[in-house]
Amino acid sequence: MVVHKIVDWDNAYTNGANIAGGDRWPEAWVAPAAAYRDELAASGRAQLDIAYGPGTRNRLDLFLPTGTPKGLVVFVHGGYWMALDKSFWSHLARGAVESGHAVAMPSYTLAPEARIGQISAEIGAAITKAAELVAGDIRLTGHSAGGHLVTRMISATSPLPEAVRRRVVNTVSLSGVHDLRPIMQTGMNKTLKIDAAEAAVESPALLAPMDRARLVCWVGGGERAEFIRQSELLANIWTGLGASTGFYAEPDRHHFSVIDGLADAAHPLTRTLLEGQDQRSS
Repeated sequence: MVVHKIVDWDNAYTNGANIAGGDRWPEAWVAPAAAYRDELAASGRAQLDIAYGPGTRNRLDLFLPTGTPKGLVVFVHGGYWMALDKSFWSHLARGAVESGHAVAMPSYTLAPEARIGQISAEIGAAITKAAELVAGDIRLTGHSAGGHLVTRMISATSPLPEAVRRRVVNTVSLSGVHDLRPIMQTGMNKTLKIDAAEAAVESPALLAPMDRARLVCWVGGGERAEFIRQSELLANIWTGLGASTGFYAEPDRHHFSVIDGLADAAHPLTRTLLEGQDQRSS
């Protein structure tokens, strides 16, 4: 028998220091993201800093394919709800855009200025705004804290309007944090200020999925054990609550490289995201 007990919660949720060369990120994303924005802006297919709310960070970028979009993908960034913004990730839109989909990437107010509940509401507003701009099915994906936020959108208590919920046909959480209670044990919580009441209403693992939710929890095979557990956890729980779920640990990927497949239209990650045709008539 192997008995597991975490004694150092900060280390359990620390990524960079536990990845060889981990100090390269997030700076390693800046140049490719800027180059992709410039490339699409030059062809008139980038709409930047679209307001979706009153906050200074309530802005999203929209990247468009050639021709009429097949639908909408929304990517929500990570950073433990307290760092980074939409500008670091633009290049990750390439795979979906080259497959004919529009891609929206929002920023949101960061902790400590915002609590987790407010951030969830802002992402709901961002997706709603993007849904007004692009017709068709909606697919959601997010990384780390963004994985939490997109799975929160497909919970039974989602902040999305019902008309928008009905358009969401697939969600891929990348290394998502789906149960907020362990984060309460880390030093980050001095900034995040998550308490038991907020964890109960904002943790997808403690909530039911919305009707006909379809979810894949995708994680790097070389990640911290807690991120693998968090991904397995939600897929397991929501399977028992009627959702269609999948779990996949991509070999030779860590917390920062697991997102790279989104930049490639042929990569299995992009193909998985773009699956999930509308099954509401079935």
